[in-house]
Amino acid sequence: MFELVSIATANQEIKRSRFVATAGPIADSEAAKAFVAQHSVTDANHNCWAWRIGQTYRFSDDGEPGGTAGKPILQAIDGFELDMVVVVVTRWFGGTLLGAGGLIRAYGGTAALCLQGAEKREILPTVAATIDVQFSHLALVKAKLLTEAGVRLVEERFTESGAVLGVTIAASMVERVVDNIQDLTSGRATVRLD
Repeated sequence: MFELVSIATANQEIKRSRFVATAGPIADSEAAKAFVAQHSVTDANHNCWAWRIGQTYRFSDDGEPGGTAGKPILQAIDGFELDMVVVVVTRWFGGTLLGAGGLIRAYGGTAALCLQGAEKREILPTVAATIDVQFSHLALVKAKLLTEAGVRLVEERFTESGAVLGVTIAASMVERVVDNIQDLTSGRATVRLD
């Protein structure tokens, strides 16, 4: 599976109708709804969309005939093996009816064009970990963690003697990252895998 790195757009004109696709990474269904609201254009005829988060997905034809817009957008998402993504395809009607097959090709094709040009990265399995570190080692551990590929700082809480860092670590790198933290702190940091 892959995820988008940033927002991407693409547009095309089909029989005088203008189609604009906007795709972006999302963390949850609330983020997907917010993205759809933010990228829907009020003066357009249709703002059709689809999103996928794991096994959960939603789509909308926004007034187009059933199954001709939202589902083809979702199929484009799935065709690129994407997760945690939303795509909005906006249409300004150009006066020529496209028919069901034409709409499916137009919406799915515009979404695919957008996703094809988008920057993607592979989603790696991760392990959540909690690191309890003293103030004297905090800056060093954070500097090392933030430069380590596959490690993401999720949370930082301060205690009387230091901080508790919540991180995610690429599953393939857990042992190396834990060893590095132990080496940096001379064994004084506590690492718990959640």
